[in-house]
Amino acid sequence: MLQSKGIILTIIIACQLLVVLDASVMVTSIPEIGRSLHMSTVNLTWVQNSYILAFGGFLLLGARAGDLLGRRRLLGAGIGLFTLTSLLAGLAPTAVVLLVSRAFQGFAAALATPAALALLSATFTEEKERSRAIAMYSAVAGAGGGIGLLLGGFFTDFISWRVGMFINVPIGIVLMYLVRRYVTESETKTGRFDLGGALTSVVGMSGLVYGFVQAAGQGWGSPGTWIWLGIGVASLTAFVLVEKRAGQPIVPLRLFASRQRSGAYLGRFLLVGGNFSLFFFIPQYLQNALGFGSLEAGLAFLPFTMAQFGMMFVMQSLVRRYGNRILLIVGLLLAVVGTLWMSRTIAAQTAYFPQMFFLMAIMGIGSGLIFQPLTALGLSNVDARDAGAASGLINVAHQSGASLGLAILVTVFNASFQAGQGSGQPFAHAVSHSLLGSAVFQASALAASLLLLMPARALAQKPVG
Repeated sequence: MLQSKGIILTIIIACQLLVVLDASVMVTSIPEIGRSLHMSTVNLTWVQNSYILAFGGFLLLGARAGDLLGRRRLLGAGIGLFTLTSLLAGLAPTAVVLLVSRAFQGFAAALATPAALALLSATFTEEKERSRAIAMYSAVAGAGGGIGLLLGGFFTDFISWRVGMFINVPIGIVLMYLVRRYVTESETKTGRFDLGGALTSVVGMSGLVYGFVQAAGQGWGSPGTWIWLGIGVASLTAFVLVEKRAGQPIVPLRLFASRQRSGAYLGRFLLVGGNFSLFFFIPQYLQNALGFGSLEAGLAFLPFTMAQFGMMFVMQSLVRRYGNRILLIVGLLLAVVGTLWMSRTIAAQTAYFPQMFFLMAIMGIGSGLIFQPLTALGLSNVDARDAGAASGLINVAHQSGASLGLAILVTVFNASFQAGQGSGQPFAHAVSHSLLGSAVFQASALAASLLLLMPARALAQKPVG
C-alpha cells in the first residue's frame, strides 16, 4: 500500500496538522473577526462550530465512503476541497460567507481525516512502530491547537486574520501531490452508503449544539431552544435505531461491544468537551481582561504547547513501563487540577506570570499524557473490516465533544456574565465559571475512564500499546 512508511507518516501527520490548525488558528483572531465582520460573542462561536459541527457530523459518512470508494481517493478529494474552501474563507466579505466556507471546510476535513487515520492503522501493523506512529499523530493532534493559536495571533497582529486561512492553500497543494505520488489505493468494498444514519447523526448533533447556542443568545425560556434540543435528541435516538437495522451501517454497533473502546470514545468526547473550550475562552480573557494582543495571547499558550509536544518523546517508554490506562488516569488528574486552579486564578484576575504560566505547563503535561492512550485504546483489537469506522468514531468523539462542549459552556459564560455585571469584572467572572465547567467535563472523562477502562481485572492485563 505504500512505497515509504516515512513519507506516508509525514502525509498523515501533515493532514492531521492542517485539520487541527484550522480548528484553532481562528481563536486568537476572534475579537478582530468580530470587529471586522460585526459579529456578537454568541455568533462568533459559529466561527468554530460551523467547522467542527460539519467535521464531526460527516466523519462517519467519510469513513464509510473511504471503504467503498477507496481511501486514497477520499484523502485526495478531501484535501483538495479543504484547500479550495480555505481560500474562500480567507476571501470572505461577510460573516455569512465565512461561516458557510467554514462549514464546507469541516465537510472536507471529514472526508480526509478518517482516510488518513485508517491509513496509519493499515500501514503500521507492528506493535512498536504503531505505538511510535500513534504517539506522533497524537502529539500533533494535541500540540497543533497551540501552534494554531500562535500563528493566528501573529497573522492577526502583523498582517490579517485572513492569512490563517490562506496558508492552508500551499500546504494543501503539496499534500495533494504527495498523496497522488506516494499513496496507493486501498482495496474497495462493495456496498452502499448509510444515508439514513448520516442524516440523523448530522441533524442530531446540529440540533443539540444549536439548541445550546439558542439558550446562550435567547435564554432557556425561548421556545426555539427547546425545539432544537428536542430535534437533536429525537434525531440521535433515530440514529441508533437506524444503525441497529441497517445492513451496512456507518457505525457498526459491534464496535461498542468492547468496554475498552467504548470507554475510550466516551472519555475522548468528555475530555475534548472541556479542553476545547480552554482554547476559546482563555485567549479572549487574556485579550479582553489583561490587555494582551493577539500574538501575545498565542504566545501565552507556549508552555501548554511545548509541554504537550515534549511528552511525545517520552510517551513510548512510559507506555511500556506503566501502560496506557495508568498514563491516561494520571493525565486526566493533572488536567482537572490544572483547570480548576486556572478558574480560580482567572476569577482573581491574577497576572499571567507566574501562576498562569506554570498552570499552562501542568495542563500541557496532562494533555500530553492523555491523547495517545485514548487513540490506542480506541483502535485496539479492531477487525480490518471496521478500521475505517473505528477511526471515524475516534474523530467523531473528538469533534462532537468540541462542538457540544463549547455550545454548553457558552451558555455558562453568558449566564455568568449577566450575573457578574455588578462585580466590576463580569468578563473574568464569566470566563472563570466557564473554566469550572471545563473541569466538570474533564472530571466526567476521568470518572468514565475509571469505570470503563480500569476494572480490577484490567490492571493485571498486559498494557495496551
